[in-house]
Amino acid sequence: MHYYQFNIGDYNKHTMHLSPIEDITYRRLLDMYYDTEAPIPIDIPWVSRRLRIESGIVKSILNEFFEYTENGYINSRADAEIAQYHGFLEKQKLNGIKGGRPKKTHGIPKPNPSLTQNNPKQETLNTNQQPNKLHTPDGVLQSVWEDFVQQRKAKKAAITETALKGIEREARKANISLNDALQEICARGWTGFKAEWVLKDQSQKTEHQLRQDATARAIFGEHSVMEVYDANNTRLLG
Repeated sequence: MHYYQFNIGDYNKHTMHLSPIEDITYRRLLDMYYDTEAPIPIDIPWVSRRLRIESGIVKSILNEFFEYTENGYINSRADAEIAQYHGFLEKQKLNGIKGGRPKKTHGIPKPNPSLTQNNPKQETLNTNQQPNKLHTPDGVLQSVWEDFVQQRKAKKAAITETALKGIEREARKANISLNDALQEICARGWTGFKAEWVLKDQSQKTEHQLRQDATARAIFGEHSVMEVYDANNTRLLG
């Protein structure tokens, strides 16, 4: 089998904890599994040599994402994908014998989120959970959330649990709340959020403020900035 469906979101959900080399190892093991349509051999050194990855890492990934049997390591979800694929081929073969395929059977089978190549011991994301029907997150104003949903919809960007967690993670890096991050997204017309965007903007504002203070000192003297603050309660050149 040289082709298989790959659900990116579901895969990322179950592999976010992996290091880059562990992620590569898992992908290569899946490729080997689908290519041979057979269990991964229990001879770890042999598999390691074929994957060009250290044996300890190969064994760790096999133990986490595959099930050990006497015939080798198996992955039940991959087995289901392989069975579905061969069922599709058999159906196409029978249609060919009958003189052609019905109109609705053209093409390859649609992805089945319940049969994705992730940890067979973990459940997949509930397909009934529509992206834009997530509840308003804790600490986020309803008006801000509605604006965010509307903007993502206009940009044809789904609001998934993974995407929202990514925004929340970046918000923590920028030392702001999720509500403020969503508000910033709406105000700037962004689709997503990166901490570096806000930090860069803050840095530029700080540099601008320092230049203003330096100009004030040059014109009015060293202590004039603080004196004008006290008198007017506003920035001198603001």
